[in-house]
Amino acid sequence: MSRIKVIFFDAAGTLFHVKGSVADIYLTHAEKYGVKKTPELLSSVKAAFVRAFDETPPPIFAVNDPKEIKRCERLWWFDVVHNVWYRAGMFEQFDEYFEEVFEAFGGPSYWTLYPETPGVLKGLKEQGYELGIISNFDSRLFNLLRGLGIVDLFDTITISSLAHAAKPAPKIFQLALDKHAMDPDDAVHVGDSRRDDVDGARKAGLQAVLIERESQLSSSASNIPVIQSLEQLPALLAVL
Repeated sequence: MSRIKVIFFDAAGTLFHVKGSVADIYLTHAEKYGVKKTPELLSSVKAAFVRAFDETPPPIFAVNDPKEIKRCERLWWFDVVHNVWYRAGMFEQFDEYFEEVFEAFGGPSYWTLYPETPGVLKGLKEQGYELGIISNFDSRLFNLLRGLGIVDLFDTITISSLAHAAKPAPKIFQLALDKHAMDPDDAVHVGDSRRDDVDGARKAGLQAVLIERESQLSSSASNIPVIQSLEQLPALLAVL
Protein backbone atom coordinates (compact mmCIF):
# COMPACT_ATOMS: atom_id res chain seq x y z
CA MET A 1 0.00 0.00 0.00
CA SER A 2 1.14 3.50 -0.77
CA ARG A 3 1.86 5.74 2.20
CA ILE A 4 0.35 8.62 0.23
CA LYS A 5 -2.93 9.84 1.70
CA VAL A 6 -3.68 12.95 -0.36
CA ILE A 7 -3.06 13.60 -4.04
CA PHE A 8 -2.88 17.16 -5.30
CA PHE A 9 -3.27 18.03 -8.96
CA ASP A 10 -2.44 21.04 -11.06
CA ALA A 11 -5.46 22.14 -13.11
CA ALA A 12 -4.93 23.37 -16.68
CA GLY A 13 -2.57 21.14 -18.64
CA THR A 14 -2.99 18.31 -16.15
CA LEU A 15 -6.72 17.63 -15.74
CA PHE A 16 -8.06 19.62 -18.69
CA HIS A 17 -6.82 21.73 -21.57
CA VAL A 18 -7.87 24.44 -23.99
CA LYS A 19 -9.79 23.30 -27.04
CA GLY A 20 -7.42 24.16 -29.87
CA SER A 21 -5.13 27.00 -28.84
CA VAL A 22 -5.42 30.22 -26.86
CA ALA A 23 -4.10 32.16 -29.86
CA ASP A 24 -6.74 30.74 -32.18
CA ILE A 25 -9.52 31.63 -29.73
CA TYR A 26 -8.11 35.13 -29.25
CA LEU A 27 -8.13 35.64 -33.02
CA THR A 28 -11.61 34.20 -33.47
CA HIS A 29 -13.01 36.78 -31.05
CA ALA A 30 -10.86 39.55 -32.55
CA GLU A 31 -12.38 39.03 -36.01
CA LYS A 32 -15.56 40.65 -34.70
CA TYR A 33 -13.49 43.81 -34.13
CA GLY A 34 -12.03 43.93 -37.62
CA VAL A 35 -8.91 41.84 -37.12
CA LYS A 36 -8.17 39.58 -40.08
CA LYS A 37 -7.09 36.07 -39.10
CA THR A 38 -3.97 34.98 -41.00
CA PRO A 39 -1.39 32.24 -40.38
CA GLU A 40 1.22 34.91 -39.78
CA LEU A 41 -0.87 36.73 -37.18
CA LEU A 42 -1.77 33.42 -35.49
CA SER A 43 1.93 32.64 -35.13
CA SER A 44 2.59 36.14 -33.80
CA VAL A 45 -0.21 35.91 -31.21
CA LYS A 46 1.01 32.48 -30.07
CA ALA A 47 4.52 33.80 -29.46
CA ALA A 48 3.24 36.99 -27.85
CA PHE A 49 1.00 35.06 -25.44
CA VAL A 50 3.83 32.81 -24.25
CA ARG A 51 6.06 35.82 -23.68
CA ALA A 52 3.38 37.94 -22.01
CA PHE A 53 2.29 35.14 -19.70
CA ASP A 54 5.86 34.37 -18.67
CA GLU A 55 6.72 38.03 -18.04
CA THR A 56 3.67 38.84 -15.93
CA PRO A 57 4.20 38.56 -12.14
CA PRO A 58 2.24 35.75 -10.44
CA PRO A 59 -1.40 36.49 -9.53
CA ILE A 60 -0.83 37.39 -5.88
CA PHE A 61 -2.81 40.35 -4.58
CA ALA A 62 -2.72 42.29 -1.30
CA VAL A 63 -6.50 42.19 -0.87
CA ASN A 64 -8.88 39.85 0.94
CA ASP A 65 -12.35 40.97 -0.06
CA PRO A 66 -13.74 38.53 -2.67
CA LYS A 67 -14.96 41.33 -4.92
CA GLU A 68 -11.56 43.00 -4.81
CA ILE A 69 -9.84 39.69 -5.56
CA LYS A 70 -12.01 39.20 -8.64
CA ARG A 71 -11.27 42.75 -9.74
CA CYS A 72 -7.54 42.16 -9.36
CA GLU A 73 -7.76 38.89 -11.28
CA ARG A 74 -9.52 40.64 -14.13
CA LEU A 75 -6.89 43.41 -14.19
CA TRP A 76 -4.12 40.80 -14.12
CA TRP A 77 -5.55 39.13 -17.21
CA PHE A 78 -6.19 42.51 -18.84
CA ASP A 79 -2.47 43.22 -18.62
CA VAL A 80 -1.62 39.82 -20.14
CA VAL A 81 -4.03 40.11 -23.06
CA HIS A 82 -3.17 43.77 -23.65
CA ASN A 83 0.50 42.80 -23.75
CA VAL A 84 -0.28 40.14 -26.36
CA TRP A 85 -2.00 42.57 -28.70
CA TYR A 86 0.50 45.34 -28.03
CA ARG A 87 3.05 42.99 -29.59
CA ALA A 88 0.80 41.46 -32.26
CA GLY A 89 -1.07 44.62 -33.30
CA MET A 90 -3.56 46.59 -31.20
CA PHE A 91 -7.05 47.36 -32.50
CA GLU A 92 -10.00 49.58 -31.58
CA GLN A 93 -12.54 48.54 -28.93
CA PHE A 94 -9.97 46.42 -27.16
CA ASP A 95 -11.70 46.90 -23.80
CA GLU A 96 -14.94 45.40 -25.12
CA TYR A 97 -12.99 42.60 -26.76
CA PHE A 98 -11.19 41.78 -23.51
CA GLU A 99 -14.41 41.56 -21.50
CA GLU A 100 -15.81 39.13 -24.06
CA VAL A 101 -12.73 36.89 -24.05
CA PHE A 102 -12.34 36.96 -20.28
CA GLU A 103 -15.91 35.78 -19.75
CA ALA A 104 -15.59 33.13 -22.47
CA PHE A 105 -12.63 31.47 -20.77
CA GLY A 106 -14.48 31.43 -17.44
CA GLY A 107 -16.80 28.62 -18.51
CA PRO A 108 -16.37 25.18 -20.07
CA SER A 109 -16.93 26.23 -23.70
CA TYR A 110 -13.23 26.52 -24.53
CA TRP A 111 -11.96 23.80 -22.20
CA THR A 112 -12.14 20.03 -22.29
CA LEU A 113 -11.10 17.25 -19.90
CA TYR A 114 -8.39 14.83 -20.88
CA PRO A 115 -10.26 11.60 -21.69
CA GLU A 116 -8.98 9.66 -18.68
CA THR A 117 -9.45 12.43 -16.09
CA PRO A 118 -12.93 11.54 -14.69
CA GLY A 119 -12.29 7.80 -14.48
CA VAL A 120 -8.91 8.15 -12.79
CA LEU A 121 -10.21 10.67 -10.24
CA LYS A 122 -13.22 8.51 -9.39
CA GLY A 123 -10.99 5.45 -9.04
CA LEU A 124 -8.62 7.23 -6.68
CA LYS A 125 -11.54 8.42 -4.54
CA GLU A 126 -12.87 4.87 -4.36
CA GLN A 127 -9.44 3.72 -3.16
CA GLY A 128 -9.70 6.16 -0.24
CA TYR A 129 -7.35 8.92 -1.35
CA GLU A 130 -8.16 12.53 -0.55
CA LEU A 131 -7.94 14.73 -3.63
CA GLY A 132 -7.07 18.39 -3.98
CA ILE A 133 -6.13 20.97 -6.57
CA ILE A 134 -3.23 23.42 -6.25
CA SER A 135 -3.32 25.90 -9.10
CA ASN A 136 -2.22 29.36 -10.15
CA PHE A 137 -5.56 29.64 -11.99
CA ASP A 138 -7.88 32.43 -10.86
CA SER A 139 -11.24 32.10 -9.09
CA ARG A 140 -13.02 31.29 -12.37
CA LEU A 141 -11.62 27.79 -11.78
CA PHE A 142 -14.51 26.90 -9.46
CA ASN A 143 -17.14 27.60 -12.12
CA LEU A 144 -15.01 25.89 -14.75
CA LEU A 145 -14.69 22.70 -12.69
CA ARG A 146 -18.45 22.71 -12.14
CA GLY A 147 -19.00 23.07 -15.86
CA LEU A 148 -16.62 20.21 -16.59
CA GLY A 149 -18.41 18.03 -14.05
CA ILE A 150 -15.50 17.22 -11.72
CA VAL A 151 -15.71 19.77 -8.90
CA ASP A 152 -17.35 17.29 -6.49
CA LEU A 153 -14.42 14.87 -6.83
CA PHE A 154 -12.10 17.24 -4.94
CA ASP A 155 -11.94 17.71 -1.19
CA THR A 156 -10.06 21.00 -1.50
CA ILE A 157 -9.18 23.58 -4.15
CA THR A 158 -6.31 25.98 -3.45
CA ILE A 159 -5.66 28.83 -5.90
CA SER A 160 -2.98 31.48 -5.83
CA SER A 161 -5.20 34.57 -5.68
CA LEU A 162 -6.96 33.31 -2.55
CA ALA A 163 -3.85 31.78 -0.98
CA HIS A 164 -1.75 34.95 -1.46
CA ALA A 165 0.95 32.67 -2.83
CA ALA A 166 1.66 31.07 -6.18
CA LYS A 167 3.50 27.98 -7.30
CA PRO A 168 6.40 27.27 -7.06
CA ALA A 169 6.41 28.99 -3.64
CA PRO A 170 6.24 26.41 -0.80
CA LYS A 171 3.58 28.49 0.97
CA ILE A 172 0.74 27.52 -1.37
CA PHE A 173 1.56 23.83 -0.96
CA GLN A 174 1.65 24.16 2.82
CA LEU A 175 -1.70 25.92 2.84
CA ALA A 176 -3.18 23.08 0.80
CA LEU A 177 -1.69 20.50 3.19
CA ASP A 178 -3.13 22.33 6.17
CA LYS A 179 -6.64 21.97 4.74
CA HIS A 180 -6.19 18.20 4.90
CA ALA A 181 -4.31 18.22 8.22
CA MET A 182 -1.54 16.28 6.48
CA ASP A 183 2.25 16.31 6.63
CA PRO A 184 4.27 16.72 3.42
CA ASP A 185 5.26 13.04 3.55
CA ASP A 186 1.59 12.12 3.23
CA ALA A 187 1.14 13.91 -0.09
CA VAL A 188 2.09 13.91 -3.75
CA HIS A 189 1.52 16.65 -6.31
CA VAL A 190 0.91 15.91 -10.00
CA GLY A 191 1.43 18.56 -12.66
CA ASP A 192 2.85 19.41 -16.07
CA SER A 193 5.42 22.05 -15.06
CA ARG A 194 8.88 21.10 -13.80
CA ARG A 195 9.31 24.50 -12.20
CA ASP A 196 5.89 25.18 -10.72
CA ASP A 197 4.69 21.67 -9.93
CA VAL A 198 7.75 19.48 -9.42
CA ASP A 199 10.30 21.92 -8.00
CA GLY A 200 7.63 23.74 -5.99
CA ALA A 201 6.21 20.58 -4.45
CA ARG A 202 9.62 19.15 -3.60
CA LYS A 203 10.74 22.37 -1.92
CA ALA A 204 7.63 22.10 0.25
CA GLY A 205 8.52 18.51 1.14
CA LEU A 206 5.92 16.76 -1.02
CA GLN A 207 6.63 14.09 -3.55
CA ALA A 208 6.01 15.11 -7.15
CA VAL A 209 4.99 13.48 -10.39
CA LEU A 210 5.50 15.18 -13.75
CA ILE A 211 2.95 14.54 -16.50
CA GLU A 212 4.42 14.90 -19.97
CA ARG A 213 1.82 13.71 -22.43
CA GLU A 214 4.10 14.04 -25.44
CA SER A 215 7.07 12.33 -23.78
CA GLN A 216 8.08 8.74 -24.45
CA LEU A 217 10.13 8.51 -21.25
CA SER A 218 9.16 6.72 -18.04
CA SER A 219 11.68 8.65 -15.94
CA SER A 220 14.01 11.59 -16.32
CA ALA A 221 17.66 12.31 -15.72
CA SER A 222 16.78 14.36 -12.64
CA ASN A 223 15.03 11.38 -11.02
CA ILE A 224 11.53 12.83 -11.45
CA PRO A 225 8.76 10.26 -11.82
CA VAL A 226 7.20 10.93 -15.22
CA ILE A 227 3.88 9.73 -16.60
CA GLN A 228 2.36 10.24 -20.04
CA SER A 229 -1.25 9.87 -18.88
CA LEU A 230 -3.12 10.05 -15.59
CA GLU A 231 -4.00 6.40 -16.17
CA GLN A 232 -0.42 5.55 -15.12
CA LEU A 233 -0.76 7.33 -11.77
CA PRO A 234 -2.48 4.62 -9.67
CA ALA A 235 0.27 2.07 -10.36
CA LEU A 236 2.96 4.67 -9.64
CA LEU A 237 1.44 5.52 -6.26
CA ALA A 238 2.15 2.01 -5.05
CA VAL A 239 5.90 2.57 -5.30
CA LEU A 240 6.13 6.13 -4.01
